[in-house]
Amino acid sequence: MAIIFPPVESASPEGLVAIGGDLTPETLLTAYHHGIFPWPISHKSPLTWFSPDPRGILDINDLHISRSFKRFLNNHPYEVKFNTHFEDVIKKCALTPRKHESDTWITKEIINGYIELFRCGYAYCVEVYDQKELIGGLYGVIIGKYISGESMFHSKPNASKLALYSIIQKIIKNNGSWLDTQMVTPIIQNFGGKEMSRDKFLEKLKTSLLSTHDRKRYFAD
Repeated sequence: MAIIFPPVESASPEGLVAIGGDLTPETLLTAYHHGIFPWPISHKSPLTWFSPDPRGILDINDLHISRSFKRFLNNHPYEVKFNTHFEDVIKKCALTPRKHESDTWITKEIINGYIELFRCGYAYCVEVYDQKELIGGLYGVIIGKYISGESMFHSKPNASKLALYSIIQKIIKNNGSWLDTQMVTPIIQNFGGKEMSRDKFLEKLKTSLLSTHDRKRYFAD
């Protein structure tokens, strides 16, 4: 049975497109192909799907690295890895307190759904280690040259920024040009993130999805 979402043009002013459904890889992939992502309102509410207008992105041409972070990059003792402990990363993202949020949107269903998506090769994670301690990370979706950043966490200063910087470097290495950030948080803004109309976002998405998908090759050293 085909999975069909309402057209994004029918979204509410807040970007709400649909309510209900599941989080199987097939559903998630269909959603992302149409510029839609799951964003639960609460644990008690039905699953909600969004396609906001405007949309947050980080265009590589607008990338800004502050002087202080450049100094950090030259001297930090941390190790960065990709795709070795996805479950640990997403669970730590779920446990991280957020300003202006009393609860996490990363529900148990979200965790299980993206773990399965990762097993299918369409999700990724960045891990930052201090010795053997996981102190920062980021996870997202990868389809062709489309890359999203879903959530980050850190337990030591600059660890989540290092994770973000590391996925940006992978995008550059693979001749990509942008990262879907969905919204523009302070960290994203500091890196040069901006808002873009949904129509223009969908144009960029369509082009990125034309590329052949191979996560293993994308993250090869």
